Amino acid sequence: MDLLTGESGTGKEVRLQSRVLHLCYNNCFPMDSGSRGPFLKHIESFRLAAERIREGDVKALHETRVATRRLRELVPLLGLDDRTTQDLKRRLKKLTKHLGIVRELDVLLIGIQNLRGNSRYSSSALGRVAVAVARDRNAADTRLGAKLPYARLERLARRLERAATDSGKDQPDRASVRSGELSASYLAALDARIVKRATRARVAIEVAGTPYFPERLHDVRITLKKLRYAAEPRAGARRDRTAGDLMVLKGAQDLLGRLHDLEVLIGRIRHLQASLETPDLVAWRQFASLVHILEDDCRLLHGQYIRGRGALIAVVDRLRRASTDAAGADRRAAG
Repeated sequence: MDLLTGESGTGKEVRLQSRVLHLCYNNCFPMDSGSRGPFLKHIESFRLAAERIREGDVKALHETRVATRRLRELVPLLGLDDRTTQDLKRRLKKLTKHLGIVRELDVLLIGIQNLRGNSRYSSSALGRVAVAVARDRNAADTRLGAKLPYARLERLARRLERAATDSGKDQPDRASVRSGELSASYLAALDARIVKRATRARVAIEVAGTPYFPERLHDVRITLKKLRYAAEPRAGARRDRTAGDLMVLKGAQDLLGRLHDLEVLIGRIRHLQASLETPDLVAWRQFASLVHILEDDCRLLHGQYIRGRGALIAVVDRLRRASTDAAGADRRAAG
C-alpha cells in the first residue's frame, strides 16, 4: 500500500526503479548517437551562455546555471564508470552553487526594482536595501570571476563533450543487437529517474502539508524543479503529450520561487534593520511596515499554492505511474 497515495504498487515501483538504475549506473546503457543529442545540446547552451557572462549579461548567468542543472540530470545516463560520473556531477553541482550566489542577488535586485514601482511599498526602505544588495552583488561577482574564469568553464564543456563521446565507444555492434535496443534502454533509464524524482517530490509535498513553513515549501520547489528537468528529455524522446503536466510543474515552481524570493528579501530587510548604526525611528518603522506587507504577500502566494496543490499532486502521481509502467516495458524491449 502506498502511504502517500493510498494505492498499491509502490513496492513494485521501488524495485523496478532500483533494478533499472542499477543497470544504468553499471554502464549497461550507453547512449547511442540519437540519445546523446539532448546532452550535447545542453553543453552548447552552457558554452554560449557562459561566454556571455564575460560581457556582464545577467540573464546569461541564469541560463548557464539552468544548463548545469539539466546536464546533471543527464550525466548518469551516459553510462560512464561510477567514478567519472560522480566527478562530473560534483563539478556541475559546485558550479551551480557558485553561480547561484550571484544569481540570488540578481533576483533580489530585480524584485526590489519591481516593488519600487508600487506605492504599497516604502520606496525609501527598498532603496536602502537595494544599495546593500548591490554592494554584496558586486563583491560576489568579483569572487565568481576569480573562482570561475571563462577558460575554466570552457574546459568543463570540453570534458563533458569527451564524456558524451566516450559513452558510445563500448556500444555493441548494431548488427548484433535488435534494432532500437539501445534507445529502449536509454528511455528505461529516463523513466527510472522520473520515478525517483516524482517519488521525492510527492514526499516533499506531503511533508510540507498545508501550514505555512517556508523551508518545507522551498524543498517542494527544488524537488519539482528536478522532476521537471528529468521529465523534459523523456517527453522529447517519446514525443508524448506531457506538455500540460510540465506546465503545471513549471507554474508551481515559479509560484514557490516568488514566495522564496520574498522570504529572502524579508530576511535581508530584518538584517539591515537590526544593523542600523544610529537610532533612526523613521527608518525602523519603514522597514517594519515593509516586512509586514511582504509577509502578507507571502501568505497570498501560499494560498495560491494550496488551491493548486491537488492538481499538482495529480500531475506528480501521473508522471510516476506512467514512467513506472513505461520503464518496465522499455526494459523488456531492451532484452
